[in-house]
Amino acid sequence: MKEEKKPFLDYNLLQRIIRLANPYKLVFYSSILMSVVLAVLSIGRPLIIIYTTDHYITDKFFDFEKLKLATIWMLAILIVESVLRYFFNYITAWLGQSIVKDMRVRVYSHLIHSRLKYFDTNPIGTSTTRTITDIEAINDTFSEGLISIVADLLTIVTVVSAMLFVNWKVALASLTVLPLLLWFTRWFQEGVKKSFQEERTQIARLNAFLQERITGMRIIQIFAMEEKEKKKFEEINTQLRDANIRGIWYYSLFFPAVEVCLAIAIGCMVWMASQQILNGAAFNQNPLDIKGVGIISGFLLLINMLFRPLRFIADKVNVIQRGIIAAERVFKLLDKDETIPNKGNYAPEHIKGKLAFENVSFAYTDSDYVLKNISFELKEGETLAIVGATGSGKTSTISILGRFYDIQKGAIKVDDVDIRDYELSALRSKMSVVLQDVFLFAGSVFENITLRNENISREEVIHAAKLVGAHDFIMRLPDGYDYMVMERGATLSMGQRQLISFVRALVFNPSILILDEATSSIDSESEALIQNAIETLVKGRTSIVIAHRLSTIRHAHKIMVLDKSELKEFGTHEELLAMNGYYKKLYDMQFMKKMVA
Repeated sequence: MKEEKKPFLDYNLLQRIIRLANPYKLVFYSSILMSVVLAVLSIGRPLIIIYTTDHYITDKFFDFEKLKLATIWMLAILIVESVLRYFFNYITAWLGQSIVKDMRVRVYSHLIHSRLKYFDTNPIGTSTTRTITDIEAINDTFSEGLISIVADLLTIVTVVSAMLFVNWKVALASLTVLPLLLWFTRWFQEGVKKSFQEERTQIARLNAFLQERITGMRIIQIFAMEEKEKKKFEEINTQLRDANIRGIWYYSLFFPAVEVCLAIAIGCMVWMASQQILNGAAFNQNPLDIKGVGIISGFLLLINMLFRPLRFIADKVNVIQRGIIAAERVFKLLDKDETIPNKGNYAPEHIKGKLAFENVSFAYTDSDYVLKNISFELKEGETLAIVGATGSGKTSTISILGRFYDIQKGAIKVDDVDIRDYELSALRSKMSVVLQDVFLFAGSVFENITLRNENISREEVIHAAKLVGAHDFIMRLPDGYDYMVMERGATLSMGQRQLISFVRALVFNPSILILDEATSSIDSESEALIQNAIETLVKGRTSIVIAHRLSTIRHAHKIMVLDKSELKEFGTHEELLAMNGYYKKLYDMQFMKKMVA
């Protein structure tokens, strides 16, 4: 099947880009008005030169007063043109940057409200490219492309009109090269458009590669993969270089071609003007009564003024094309509904913490269910422990509780209210989660605990840290709670990072506490401290604990055993042991390992 050829410019996308300027209509229309005025002013000086040369500088007389007046007019036009040019350049750049600011906020807001499924399937580097590089290309569409090209087109129309007005024969002779120039321009635009598309693709690929490898640098070095990763990077980087070089190749051919066309146009103009002068056609039919001597100098200026925008208009069209390509990617991101539906309006000030799963089934994809018909109830203040083999659905259970993913079947209720009826932030603000993979932001220990929530005092943080057993190690850090943590907590041990995340969870005083392998990376001494704190803090708080070590959950009110996405057993520690089933096997295996150790 023959591939459908895309239009030279996607006008629907272009219109959508233009609509981004709606909040700044006054600035946008002011810049268009300035471009009209600048186009008219641009022909003032050449026309004054033509008229002055043929009327005030002759072999018979030299009219100094008229020349002085003409000079004043030229200076006045130059000053006004320069001032307008300054404001034109400034406001077009301001408009582009304002649109960039709005778009980045819009894209970032879209990303942070997207469901986690989006980040599971899209490289972070790609999202970074959409937020930074692609939006910058949209800025160029306004500041260097769209408005500038309108100004250039107006200048071309004005200059051509002035040339035809002064002498249409000389003007037509000068414009004979335009068809050739237009052909070169179209060829240039088509070629560069393809190189831009490939360049955008390779930049996104490079960003994604870099982000992933820098994040996983520890694994690369542990397994001595440096040289292989270097070669892979060189391959991607080479493809990006080749895409850029293809664009440079078109530029290197186009601009010399424009210079050749300019030389031909000047030659045709001089030939036609000379013929008319030599033949005695002194332009007596001209409304300006030009005698002919100034025609060559004046037309030289006009031709250069004509070719200046023609020389760059193709490049500016490509800037627009590049902006359209980038905008297509950004709009594709914005148009794709990846957000968790937040139609609920139930936002109680406090919740008790009663939980119920009613025939819940969940799949990350539409058909591959990782939880099947899960049903259980948890009373206010009870602790539920979830055990099972890797991949049985333990982490998925807590992920759907906070609506980080939405379930396909069944219902999850908190205090007998479906979680989809809660306002999303109201639901999540009543929960705190400690994950196995701890993430810390670049900032102080205090900021990582409070997440810059101004309602949490330092005293509350210190109190929570003492309960967890993290206060002593924090105070041993340089600057204590003001110690600056590097990105991802690289300067802290895994156990220290986990303790900080535990304080973070507790300081928000949640009604529902979720611990996902919270003690998996803690040494025995720290684990004992945390276990004591857990036993105190879960009182009066509904808690869900995921743990491989069954010794840490034997005192839970209820234990849920998952196997192959299904609920196999549910009850207390003693009840499950009495069943002599899956839980009993797990318990015996861990007990034997402990005895052997």
